[in-house]
Amino acid sequence: MNLQLMLPLLVAAGTALAVLVVDLITQPRWRWPLGAGLLGAVLTAVTAAFTEPRQIGTFCAGLAAPGSDAIMPVDCALVFDSRARLVAVLVALLTVGALLLYVPALRRGDAPAGETVFLFACAMTGGVALASAGDLITLIVALETLTIPLYALVALHRRRAGEAAAAAVTFFANSVAATAVTLLGAALLYLASGTVQLRGLVSAPLFATGQWRPVALTGLALILVGLGFKVAAAPLHAWAPATYEGAPVPVAAFLSTASKLGGVVAILIVVDGVLATGAAGDDRSMFITAGITLAVLAALSMLIGTLVALRQRRTVRLLAWSSIAQAGFILAPLGGLTGLALAGQADGLLDAALAYTVFFLVLELAAFSAVVALRPEEPDGGSLADLRGLGRTAPWRAAALTFALVGLAGLPPMLAGLFAKITVIQALLRVDSYRLALLVALVSVIGLAVYWRPVAALYRAADVSGADPAGGTAARVAWAPAVALGLATAAGLLLTVAPQLLYSVVTAWR
Repeated sequence: MNLQLMLPLLVAAGTALAVLVVDLITQPRWRWPLGAGLLGAVLTAVTAAFTEPRQIGTFCAGLAAPGSDAIMPVDCALVFDSRARLVAVLVALLTVGALLLYVPALRRGDAPAGETVFLFACAMTGGVALASAGDLITLIVALETLTIPLYALVALHRRRAGEAAAAAVTFFANSVAATAVTLLGAALLYLASGTVQLRGLVSAPLFATGQWRPVALTGLALILVGLGFKVAAAPLHAWAPATYEGAPVPVAAFLSTASKLGGVVAILIVVDGVLATGAAGDDRSMFITAGITLAVLAALSMLIGTLVALRQRRTVRLLAWSSIAQAGFILAPLGGLTGLALAGQADGLLDAALAYTVFFLVLELAAFSAVVALRPEEPDGGSLADLRGLGRTAPWRAAALTFALVGLAGLPPMLAGLFAKITVIQALLRVDSYRLALLVALVSVIGLAVYWRPVAALYRAADVSGADPAGGTAARVAWAPAVALGLATAAGLLLTVAPQLLYSVVTAWR
C-alpha cells in the first residue's frame, strides 16, 4: 500500500473528520466548521497538485492470463495518474467555491453549519477517490460516496423546507434506479470478462465468445447508461431541473459542477478500459457499443436540453436545462468511438471531452456564483424577470453573469466556450463522425437564444409598476460569494487568453 499516492484522499477524508470535531467543540459558532472545511479543501487541492503521479497505484493484485498460470501486468484499485491529479484538484476547488457561496445562508442560520460542511467534505472525498479508481468496484463506491451526501444537502435548508424535501426525494429515487442499472451492468460485465479490473476489459471479447459476447456488450451499455444519470444526460435527465430548482443555489451549483464532473470522469475511466480492446485484434464490438450508446445520449441531451431551455422563465431551471445540453456536448466526442479504426485515434476524443468539461465547470460555477451574488438575501435563483435592471444597479455582478453566459453560448469575447466547442467538432471530424459534428454545430447556434434571454433581461429597464417596488435593485453582496465569483471569472478569463494551458494539462494525463 502506497500512502504517498493516497495522500490527497487521506487529506480529504481527514477534512470531514476535522469538521465534525471542530463543530462539536465550537457549537453554535458557524465560522469554525466553515473555516475547517475551507482549509481542508484547499489543502486537498494543494496536496493533489504536488503529489507526483504514477501509473502504479495501491491495493494492487495480479490477474491470471487466460488459459495459463502466467500473471498479467499488475492492476490496482487506486491509480493516482495525471488524470487523477487534475480531477482531484478540480473537485477540491469546486468544493471551495460551493462553500463560499453557502456563507450567506450559514450566517442567516438557514442550515446547520457543521452538518452542511461535513457533507460537502464527504462528497469531496468521494470525488477524489473516484479520480483514482482503477476497478469497477472502487469506481461505483466512490461515485456513490460523492452522490449520497448530496441527498441531504439538497434537503438541508430551513427556509425552503418543502421544496427542498421534494427535490431531495426526486433526486434520491432517480439516483437509486440509476445505481441499480450501473450495478447490473457491472455484474454482467464481470460475468463475461471474469474481472472487475478496468484493464481486464481488454479480455472481455476473448472471454465473451459465442453466447457470452452479448452479455459483455449489454453490461457495457448498462454501465454507460447508468453513469449517464450522473451527468444528467437525456433521457436520464428528469431529476435535474426539479432538483436544481428545489435545492439551495450553492448546492445546485455543486450538483451542476462537481457531481457532473464525477459522472464524466467515471464514463472516461470506463471508456479508457474499452479502448484497450484494440489489443484483441479486429473485434470492434466494444468500440461500437460504447460509441452508439454515448452518441445517442449526447444527441438527445443536446436537442432536449437546448429546446426545453428556450421555454424556461426561472433562472436556475434555465441553467439546469442548459447543463443537460452541455452534458451532450461533453459526451459528443465519445460518440465518435463508432468511427474509430485504431485505438490510438481515441486519444483526441477523450482529451476533447475532458477539455470541454473543464471549460464548462469554470463557466457554470461563474454563472451560479453570479446568481447568488445578485440575490444574496434570497434562498432561490428567482425568475428572469427578477434580473431586469440589475445591469444598471449592480453592473459588475451583472457583467460577470453576462460573461459566463456568453462563454456557455460559445461567443466572443468569452472565447473559452468557443474554444471548447471547436475542440469537440475537430475531434469528431478527425474520426469522420460528420453527422455528430454537424449536430454539435447546429445546436450551438440554436443555443444562442437560450443565453440571450437572461442577458437581455439584465440590461432591460426594471418594471417598478408591479407589486415589488424594489424591482431592479440588488442587495449588497457578502464577501464570500464575491470571492467565488471573482475567482471563477478570473479562471474564465485565463482560459480565454491562454487556452493552451488547459490543453497541455489535459493531454498530460495520457
